[in-house]
Amino acid sequence: MRITVPFEGEGSGVGELTWGQFAAWRSMQVVEATEWAGGTMALDAGTTVRDVVATLGFIMSRHQSLRTRLLAAEDGPPKQVLAASGAITLEVYDDDGDPERLAGTIRARYEAAPWDPYTDWPVRMAVVADAADPDRALWFVALYCHMVIDGYGFEALIADLANLEPGTGRHLAPVGGVQPLDLAAAQQGASALRQHNASLRYWERHLRAIEPRRFPATLTPEPKRWCEATLTSPATHLALAAVAERTKVHSGTILLAAYAVMLGRLSGQPVGAFRIVVSNRFRPGFAESVSNLAQAGLAVIDTGGCTFDEAVARTFKSQLTAGMYAYYHPRDLWALVERVGAERGVELDTGCYFNDRRRSAAQAPTLEVPTPAAITGALPHSALRWGPSSNEWDATCFLHVDAADGAVELTWRVDTAAVSPQMLETCLRGIESLVVTAALDPAAATRPTVDAGVPGG
Repeated sequence: MRITVPFEGEGSGVGELTWGQFAAWRSMQVVEATEWAGGTMALDAGTTVRDVVATLGFIMSRHQSLRTRLLAAEDGPPKQVLAASGAITLEVYDDDGDPERLAGTIRARYEAAPWDPYTDWPVRMAVVADAADPDRALWFVALYCHMVIDGYGFEALIADLANLEPGTGRHLAPVGGVQPLDLAAAQQGASALRQHNASLRYWERHLRAIEPRRFPATLTPEPKRWCEATLTSPATHLALAAVAERTKVHSGTILLAAYAVMLGRLSGQPVGAFRIVVSNRFRPGFAESVSNLAQAGLAVIDTGGCTFDEAVARTFKSQLTAGMYAYYHPRDLWALVERVGAERGVELDTGCYFNDRRRSAAQAPTLEVPTPAAITGALPHSALRWGPSSNEWDATCFLHVDAADGAVELTWRVDTAAVSPQMLETCLRGIESLVVTAALDPAAATRPTVDAGVPGG
């Protein structure tokens, strides 16, 4: 069954793309795929299909990013179009005896189905209902195009649901945070231009100094060039708590430091440039915005000749600096990378990424520091699984960090022309080993090399 859900909200008009929208739009062009945020979840007992209809109407009316589509321009990138009103479809499926499996099937179909940014709304939503009681909602599916929302924007969307009054549908508070049309206009102003120019100067200084290739040796790529693996590690989860307590930094900083150490070993280059995902939510008016504000910052980290705690301290400083200079128009950054590469006579590889997707979940307080016995006792429970390989264009390497039940999940996707499958596994297990060792021995050195069949090994 399909239910048409009307919506109407404040604001309408046409404007330039925001910097975040532009980056997402260009990414979709390059990889020829749409990235989605969201997923599936079981609904609380007593939730009705009518409740889900009300929720969908609420978020579409309330958040301008969800009412935004693209308008083709005759010359250059498209523009964004905000609609004041419209209608969207909620799909309702009868439970087939396994609502969780059915919700997963629907999600997979939603992710694979073509999406037209010029005609389709950037939201896909469905509910699995009790076949015997069609208004009893069991499971929920919701996906949001990354072009209009990022991870922290998704958290802001969930938090804002508290402003929907059950039963009446009344909005209990004004909408918070900057809206895309207003942001696009602001990004053409003097203040944003100053930040943009400062960011480009920072990037240019490092682009002229870094090694042009993150991995100097060119390898014979696998038949499916990009491959990935995920390490689920309870020991890393426990060890992070111990190291974070000692170093007083976020656990994501510790993982980035371990990643930097391992890439230094694998490549033979202790100084590495990393594109880290910066939320930009610390900027005025951005915290509550349901939109795409994240951009890539450049963190240049030197892990040579130091202890792991010193590497963590260096990483923390690099992250802070990268965050200050991660607000820019990506079009001009791409042109800068090409220009500096041409002037240096090399092709610059800036495609080494790190993204901690745990966000606020990574900041949960630790009631007590795990004992050494607990940390080492968790090591046998680590599990490595290989993910799908493909020839779909991607970065040189991209490490994603996710939260799991009592564990940390590290997913590393690599270009096998630069990183072999053996190196991939070495890096993931090496990160675990580094963090666990650092938890047990504060004086542990990072050590400069590793035997992985590569230069420096």
